[in-house]
Amino acid sequence: MRENAWVGLLLFFTPMLSVFFADISAVTAAEKPNVVYIICDDLGYGDIQFLTPETSKIPTPNADRLASEGMVFTDAHSGSSVCTPTRYGIMTGRYSWRTRLQRGVVTGFAPSLIDAKRPTVASFLKSQGYHTAAVGKWHLDFQYLDPVSGNAYQAKEHKTPPVGARIPDGPVNRGFDYYHGFHHARNMEAVIENDQVIAHDEVINMLPRLTRKSVEYLDSRAGNDTPFFLYVPLGSPHTPIVPTPEWKGKSGFGDYGDFVMQTDNVLGEISAALKRNGQADNTLLIFTSDNGCSKAAGIDKLRNQGHRVSGQLRGSKADLWDGGHRIPFIVRWPGNVLPGSRCDQLICLTDLFATVAQIADAELPKASAEDSVSFLPALSGDEIESTRNGVIHHSISGHFAYRQGNWKLLLARASGGWTSPKENAAAEGSPPAQLYDMSSDIGEQTNLYEQKPEIANKLLTLLQEDVVRGRSTEGAASSNDIDQIVLWKSGKDVTSPPKQKQRKSK
Repeated sequence: MRENAWVGLLLFFTPMLSVFFADISAVTAAEKPNVVYIICDDLGYGDIQFLTPETSKIPTPNADRLASEGMVFTDAHSGSSVCTPTRYGIMTGRYSWRTRLQRGVVTGFAPSLIDAKRPTVASFLKSQGYHTAAVGKWHLDFQYLDPVSGNAYQAKEHKTPPVGARIPDGPVNRGFDYYHGFHHARNMEAVIENDQVIAHDEVINMLPRLTRKSVEYLDSRAGNDTPFFLYVPLGSPHTPIVPTPEWKGKSGFGDYGDFVMQTDNVLGEISAALKRNGQADNTLLIFTSDNGCSKAAGIDKLRNQGHRVSGQLRGSKADLWDGGHRIPFIVRWPGNVLPGSRCDQLICLTDLFATVAQIADAELPKASAEDSVSFLPALSGDEIESTRNGVIHHSISGHFAYRQGNWKLLLARASGGWTSPKENAAAEGSPPAQLYDMSSDIGEQTNLYEQKPEIANKLLTLLQEDVVRGRSTEGAASSNDIDQIVLWKSGKDVTSPPKQKQRKSK
């Protein structure tokens, strides 16, 4: 009887499951979903309790709830282990090291890193009938102009951009209909709306401001049939670590823990607004981070309290090791993503562009998204149809790594970032590079570079091809913005593995 009952249940639910997992690769214009993309700043993979329950002690109830309602990606990576390069990759679907930015981050008071002619996710979705808004940290450079003379203000003359300063090349000039936020942490006092600095405010007020403005935007779209793209690049829990009084002491893990909880609350407020306005069922909601946790959080102290910001991963923000760039990535899309599901496939934050293009059933613009692959198939439990051989990682100092399948090659002797040992402190006689089998050594402890030269050589060749072609995906060769990109950053004495025949890219 019991066996027959199970058979009956299976026959009953099979048609329902087939409908649930129906092909979602092409969505008609009337069904185009809203897209809300929340990206935290310096939130580590191990900071989310759902992802690393044994070592994560800071409460993150909203991220945990989102994971239970949607899909968790366990092998998602930012385009870089620091802020600016990752944000460039999200907006353009292209690695930032293809531009003038070969290491570090930008500091504002300079022309935009995104060329005015280059399509962005925002400009593309706008062309597909979306209303587009960004609320938060831009950190991709723009200029501040004197509203009277039109001359550009210089950073050396202005610690904080003056109220009234005009911005000719900011978010509203790169595809967004609306923008409210700030450039980066050191200029957080300068509040920007659309193309103008509108106020100076204390930095402690910025996270509540971004929360409020995000919710206000969602409320403004209630009852409007036009789909929208809301990009929410938060400035937290990055420094300055300033939880507001109502969050002080809530975590038991100092200011950083409190700030993580307040950051998690932004997700809760946005989720509540979507539900209240009847937008939740037709919204693709993504929650992620731009890189690993920063040492400014007090990583060692947190570890002594039992909280590991990177979980079992090695390293943290700025590093080439996975703790620098493997990040939380949680997706909810009712009716398309199975609640409580998990995906172990390799993805990168550059993949947003190709994904939304497939959702919109539209061709990618020419000369765009050169490093973007759609992860849409993964949302329904299928294999991603990738046209690239692997994912390229990049550290704060410009060191490169290449990941294909379970293998990861690092063109660095040590962390390539801030974690000890740094490159200049690598042990004498260290191999010029590192090679790890991530399937058995996720903590990157056993360097197989000298034992597996054929694998190291293969990955290096693929990396070289992806750099030279100006793209890592299928398509006509593109151009990098600079003539020469140096792959080996640890000195001229570094030699690559023996050369082998060039292999054709997919």
